[in-house]
Amino acid sequence: MKYALLVTALALASLALALDGQIGIHDPSTIVRCNGKFYTYGTGGSSLVSDDGWTWRRGTPLPRRGLAPDVIHIGDRYYVYVAANIGAQPKAAINLISNKTLDPDSPDYKWEEGGVVASSDGVEDSNAIDPGLFLDPADGRLWLVYGSYFGYIRLVELDPKTGKRRDPDSQPRNLAVNCEASDMMFHDGWYYLLATHGSCCRGADSGYNIRVGRARKVTGPFLDNMGVDMIRGGGKLLVGSGGRVIGAGHFGLLDLGDGVQKFSLHWEADLDRGGASVLDIRPLLWKDGWPVAGENLKEGTYEIESVRTGTALELAVEGVPVGGRRARGGRGGGMFAGTGSPVPPQEVAEVSKNWPTGAVDVRMATYLCQAQQKWAIAAVPNAGGYPGSPYFKITIAGTDRALAVTDDAELAVLPAFTGGPEQLWRIEQLPDGAWRIMPKSVPDSKEALALSAVGSSFATLARFDPNSDKQRWTIKTP
Repeated sequence: MKYALLVTALALASLALALDGQIGIHDPSTIVRCNGKFYTYGTGGSSLVSDDGWTWRRGTPLPRRGLAPDVIHIGDRYYVYVAANIGAQPKAAINLISNKTLDPDSPDYKWEEGGVVASSDGVEDSNAIDPGLFLDPADGRLWLVYGSYFGYIRLVELDPKTGKRRDPDSQPRNLAVNCEASDMMFHDGWYYLLATHGSCCRGADSGYNIRVGRARKVTGPFLDNMGVDMIRGGGKLLVGSGGRVIGAGHFGLLDLGDGVQKFSLHWEADLDRGGASVLDIRPLLWKDGWPVAGENLKEGTYEIESVRTGTALELAVEGVPVGGRRARGGRGGGMFAGTGSPVPPQEVAEVSKNWPTGAVDVRMATYLCQAQQKWAIAAVPNAGGYPGSPYFKITIAGTDRALAVTDDAELAVLPAFTGGPEQLWRIEQLPDGAWRIMPKSVPDSKEALALSAVGSSFATLARFDPNSDKQRWTIKTP
């Protein structure tokens, strides 16, 4: 695993970027796609929809309102499970509704009631709320986890053909305690139970955090990395409060293909949005068999280094040694003694006087802290994005020279940023902590291509191969 890349890539003191648009929601469901759009549903029947996964807007409310719904797409139907307390907790029921589409403008948009799939009687040690759906990729069986702090997190099996309870008379299996908002996923032969610990619904005083255990069977037992069973309160921390956001809860897996995974969650309070409960999307990484919460790229100035070659992307111009060329007979100890004082950063305005004024090729070379090797990465407003992040422009730091895709699907640095799709870049973290860098579009091509290293001195665009290091990059502070 190349997880060590994550440490340097995230040691950044730069501006964090939040999802754009209307993102206020509490207890969001797993994000699903329908006809090219992204949908999520929250407590109270609320809904959010997005064309690209970055800019969100209010969607059509669900016809059945309740607590913390979850949604899954199987075959030609979308199954939505909505919980409601019947009087005081922990007496509750989880109801199924289904639809052929989530698009309210479609002629097929029609919700159908499917009845109760799980319930609690107010006396037993369970509270039938917070449903989480899991379709086992190993055998195609469908499972529902549910429950809250009022008792156990429980597991029942559903029929993937109908979404209903497979055996209503069977006893649910107890999996965990002291948590709620549970969900499941499968990775490399392990089943993972993700659940939210801590206090909720107190705004900036909420202690919500997401924890995880794993098992070889979907029925458990789910142990954390210290061997503590979640039925005894165990759980390895996945993500908690940090920066200007407080109270992480309600994990939902978002698999984008090519090995790229992300997860949705809500923050109980986003301090930059007045303490509102909001949706967020983060990269999902893996280290030593455990999920790790990644970070979406932040604006800043970086070195872009190939994982495969260790060489850095640079403007193809003649470089100037930082601090000037070494003089013979230097101070004190000869030519290896240095100047005796810190060498200041290289000023791009000084070294760029002889650079060509038009388009310039890019190449890769040993990183020497020179101006042509430092890239400013900044979000482009109103240019759209992808799940969790906006499109970026990539320029030589201190200049307007912008990395772009040429008409022949190669790379060049143009004199100025124009905002064209060939100058917009999708930058997202891969499961090992490295980064994939892709142009929004390639002229006269519908193929999705990624920045790729060829040897140690040349960069090009190529189809992304999740099993290769050619399209993996370290983005780190220079």
